[in-house]
Amino acid sequence: MNIKLTPELKAALELRHSKVRDGYERDRIKAVLLHAKGWTIVMIAQALLVHESTISRHIKDFIAEHKLTPDNGGSFSHLDDKQTKQLIEHLSDITYFHTHQICSYIQATFDVNYSVSGLNKWLHQNGFSYKQPKGVPHKFCPSKQDEFIAKYELLKAEMAENDVLLFMDAVHPTQATKVTCGWIRTGVDKTIETTGSRTRVNIVGAIRLGYLYPSHF
Repeated sequence: MNIKLTPELKAALELRHSKVRDGYERDRIKAVLLHAKGWTIVMIAQALLVHESTISRHIKDFIAEHKLTPDNGGSFSHLDDKQTKQLIEHLSDITYFHTHQICSYIQATFDVNYSVSGLNKWLHQNGFSYKQPKGVPHKFCPSKQDEFIAKYELLKAEMAENDVLLFMDAVHPTQATKVTCGWIRTGVDKTIETTGSRTRVNIVGAIRLGYLYPSHF
């Protein structure tokens, strides 16, 4: 079971390897090129960190029908570079909760079909993760937070020995924003405002600085 490549076919495979995005297809190409150089199945499997049976199957597929693409119907990119860039920008702005929703968007926008499993691979390969957005307080203002910290440090410094410093807050359990998962760029925290309305139960409490138990209700 030896592979012999013409110079033209070898050059074509090397060019394809440099352009293809799908990692599974790149592994198949590497397996073929390395085997043609005289590497054994065991050596290739160790180099690519896959099972020997996987490499053996790749070699047999190529010898039988010059097959390089996987069978999962969509793990390689069906979109050109312009469409890929447009889709990445769209997904950076709009968070989808389900992969099939993105499949529908791609079909409607680009007239391109993806399977759910194929698009899941595309999303990971293009820097997206399925995770929760980061909840921030309603009407959160970073500058006012910094201003409060400065005043708080000054207040602590000016406290007399018998002064008591209390922190008070309220919770509204029936009105809490529920955060779910969606496809978000890896390494990016997408924020979502938590509910600011108070129309039902309000629970107010306070703790004394340095004491981890309620002191007033």
